[in-house]
Amino acid sequence: MYTTINGTGILNNYPTEPQLDYAEYPNQEKQNRYKLQGAVVTLLVTALVLVALGVS
Repeated sequence: MYTTINGTGILNNYPTEPQLDYAEYPNQEKQNRYKLQGAVVTLLVTALVLVALGVS
């Protein structure tokens, strides 16, 4: 950690700054995988809701 002392004797602690990573737009393969995951999750949630309604 980087620490400095100013003229009045007060300590100033500065955190280290992380290296930035910029987001990239997903390619076609990732987009298709996201669509498939969304469809599977939608079916799962729909099935859970229908089961819950059927049990109650």
